[in-house]
Amino acid sequence: MQSPTYIAFLFAIASAAAADLPVRGLHVMAPSAADVPLAEKFIREALPKEGVNTLVFEVNYEYRYSKRPEVAEPNALTRDDMIRIVSACRDARVRLIPQINCLGHQSWGKTTFALLRAYPEFDETPGKYPDNEGIYCRSYCPLHPKVHEVLFELIDELADLFQADAFHVGMDEVFLLGEDDCPRCRGRNKAELFAGEVRKLRDHLAASNRAMWMWGDRLLDGDATGLGKWEASLNATHPAIDLVPKDIVICDWHYGSAHPTASYFALRGFPVVSSPWRQAGVALRQLDLVRLAREHGSPAVAARMQGMLQTTWTDLGSFAKAYFREPGAEASAVEAAACFRELFRELR
Repeated sequence: MQSPTYIAFLFAIASAAAADLPVRGLHVMAPSAADVPLAEKFIREALPKEGVNTLVFEVNYEYRYSKRPEVAEPNALTRDDMIRIVSACRDARVRLIPQINCLGHQSWGKTTFALLRAYPEFDETPGKYPDNEGIYCRSYCPLHPKVHEVLFELIDELADLFQADAFHVGMDEVFLLGEDDCPRCRGRNKAELFAGEVRKLRDHLAASNRAMWMWGDRLLDGDATGLGKWEASLNATHPAIDLVPKDIVICDWHYGSAHPTASYFALRGFPVVSSPWRQAGVALRQLDLVRLAREHGSPAVAARMQGMLQTTWTDLGSFAKAYFREPGAEASAVEAAACFRELFRELR
């Protein structure tokens, strides 16, 4: 039987942890080259003021990779541009975590992104869906024998440039997986395919002592939770939760309601952050759930509830314009900036 003194000690640890969340983060997308100075200003001025200690910087193919120059979007950022971002984060004492979307999100609308343009043989559905009609986003085939040779070079170059101790691999909203059109994946168990890709990415990052972050939606059962196919999985990937390492940081995104799924991930053994977007009421309720779990959960579960990662779904230049209330900012950026202000006011 545990003594009252020991129980009080554990409660004190949990209460102290609740008061200072380890992750107070913001997720943004790479700015245009013209907006790099504004992005630097935002990092140096706004992030310390708001109390942000982590910046997840989604790059994808918006960088001129030296090892794979063919995998870059038009007008991609240069090494000098990136060094300015890295230096600004160092000055602001903000942990910088780069991101490349892996597996899914290899297209948007009619645009197929640089990886599959340069290597169309990596496509999960090669030759199908002209102009991407009839699909949400393309995926690469996780079983293609050459895809990781390319992908790992991109990841390593970006992680080294950012001097990063963690890397975000995306992996949200993967709908094309185990397709009959793929000669390697057809007929295979989708959860095992998804988990296999998670493990490959995690193990590669672990070899250089880097933690892996990812979105958590494909690990949730869309039927059992009632969350449907976007915030959770209806394409049979969710059993992968039992097939992947527990040291992966799960970014649990929900934008319309504060679902208690962050606690579910923590109970299953994963470190987790809650990720709102542009509704301040939802963000604050998510924060309440994190604090409740850290205050009243077991020390093990409390420690896994790492904090908040606000998403923006716009590039850092656009978000900075909205934050600084400059004219011409798009409506979604203005909403996300308003949410950001309210959430971080409460975090402080």
